[in-house]
Amino acid sequence: MSNLYSKITAKPLQRYQDNVTVKQTNAWVNAESPSNVSDSPPSVSPLSSSIVLQREGIINQPPSAPTSPLSSLSSPVTHLNLSSPEDCTQDPNWQATKTTVRERNAAMFNNHLMADIIFIVGSPGHTQTIPAHKYVLATGSSVFYAMFYGGLAENKQDIEVPDVEPAAFLALLRYMYCDEVQLEADTVLATLYVAKKYIVPHLARACVNYLETSLTAKNACLLLSQSRLFEEPDLMQRCWEVIDAQAEMALRSDGFVDIDIHTLESVLSRETLNCKEIHVWDAALRWASAECLRQDLEPTSANQRQLLGSALYLIRLPAMNLEEFANSAAQTGILTQQETIDVFLHFTASNRPMLCFPTKARQGLKTQVCHRFQSCAYRSNQWRYRGRCDSIQFSVDKRIFVVGFGLYGSSTGAADYNVRIELKRLGCVLSENSTKFFSDGSSSTFHVYFENPIQIEPECFYTASAILDGVELSYFGQEGMTEATVGSVNFQFQCSSESTNGTGVQGGQIPELIFYGPPSDD
Repeated sequence: MSNLYSKITAKPLQRYQDNVTVKQTNAWVNAESPSNVSDSPPSVSPLSSSIVLQREGIINQPPSAPTSPLSSLSSPVTHLNLSSPEDCTQDPNWQATKTTVRERNAAMFNNHLMADIIFIVGSPGHTQTIPAHKYVLATGSSVFYAMFYGGLAENKQDIEVPDVEPAAFLALLRYMYCDEVQLEADTVLATLYVAKKYIVPHLARACVNYLETSLTAKNACLLLSQSRLFEEPDLMQRCWEVIDAQAEMALRSDGFVDIDIHTLESVLSRETLNCKEIHVWDAALRWASAECLRQDLEPTSANQRQLLGSALYLIRLPAMNLEEFANSAAQTGILTQQETIDVFLHFTASNRPMLCFPTKARQGLKTQVCHRFQSCAYRSNQWRYRGRCDSIQFSVDKRIFVVGFGLYGSSTGAADYNVRIELKRLGCVLSENSTKFFSDGSSSTFHVYFENPIQIEPECFYTASAILDGVELSYFGQEGMTEATVGSVNFQFQCSSESTNGTGVQGGQIPELIFYGPPSDD
C-alpha cells in the first residue's frame, strides 16, 4: 500500500501570522501534478496500526513513517538556525548576540540549559529525551499550564509521552519556542495529532492547510478516514469534493483498502459518487480482501462477506447493467444464491422481487458549463482546421474538476470530427484524450470529455487546447470575455502562446469549459 506520509506535496513558504514562518519539506509529486517525478513507496503502510486503533474506537496518533525518498527536496526558507541549540549558548555572554526576544527564546529550544522538565517521547524502544522549559510550554498551551501550574499539577522531573512521535513533538516545541511551523510529509499527521492533544490550534490549522493543499484522488479516502479521526470537518468536506468528482480514481487508489469500516460505509452510501456501480463493488471487495489479511483470515468469499457486514447492502447492485452484474457480482460467491436470483429477476422479470440492495442509481454530480463567448458566427473564409492548435488559458478562484470542453462544429452541414483535447499546467500535460464528435451543422456546441475529471487548483493558470480534423469551415465564437462567473466560481481567461489557429480571448474555438464544482445557485 502507498505511504501517505510520502505523498504530501511540498508547498511554497507561507505566512500564517506576521511573525510565524512556515516551512514545508519532503515533497511528493503525484500523477495529477505537472511533473513526472515519482517515488517508490514501501509495501506496508505506516498508517496501518493507526487505522486498526481507529477501528477499535481508540484515538491515537499515526506511528512513525519511513523517511520519504524525496525528503531532500525542501522549500527555500529563512529560519532560525537550530541545528545545535546548545552550541549557541556555550558562550557565557550568548545573550548579547541575540537581538530579539524571539532569538533568545529560540536558543532554548531542545536545550538542556535551564531546562526544568524532561520529556521521554516515543513508543518503548524508540524513545527520545527532549528537554524543555515549563514557562514556555505553559504560555503556549493550556494543557501544559494545567500539567505544571494547575490545581492537580504533579511535581515530576521526567514525563513519558509514549503516544507521540518524537519528530512531531519537536515540531510542536519548535512552534512554541520559535514561532516557526515546519511541516514535513512524513510527520504532518503526527504533528496534527500532537497539536490537537495539547490544544495548540494554530499549529493544527497549519497542518490541516498542508493536507488540504496536498489533497488528490490518490490520498483522499485515507485523508477522509484521518480527518474523521481528528474531527476536522473542513478537511472532510475537501476530501468529499475530491472523492465525489474523481470517484473512480479514488476507489482504485491503494489507500482505499486501508480506511476503517465507518469510512467505508460513508463512501458506499454516498449519493454523489460520480462513477459506475461496478467500480464501487470492485472497491468494496478489495477492501474486504485487505481486511481479511489484517485480521489473519483467509480471503474467502465467506470471510469477505462477514467483514463487509451491513456495508454490503449499501452497494447498489441493481444500478449495474445486466452484463456487469452477471460477469462480476454474480460469480464472486459473496452473494447468497437467493440474492443472486433476486437481482437477476430484478433485471429481467416484469414482477420484480423485493431486494435488500438499493435499486436507485446514485445521483452523481451535475456538470456545470462556463461560456466564454457572448455570440458566435461563421464566414466563408474561416474558421478552418489544418492540424493547427486552438488554445486558451484560464484560472479559477475555487477548486474545480474539468470534465471536458464544448467545441463548435461545421458551418456547412453535418460532419464528423476527430479531435484531440489536452489540459496543461506550466507546460506539462495533465490529461489528454483523442475522440470524435458529430456536428449537425448548427451553431450549437458539441461536448467532448476527458477519461477522468482533472483537478484544477485556484489561482493557477491552465492551458486548454484542441486540435480538430474534419470539415474545414466551422462556427467560431466572438465577443469573448476576460472574466466569467458560473455559480460561485470566477473564471479568468488570457491568450495562450500555444494557440496557432487564431483562438484567443476575443474569439475562436473552445467556447465552453465543462466542470464539476461548488453547487450553483440554480
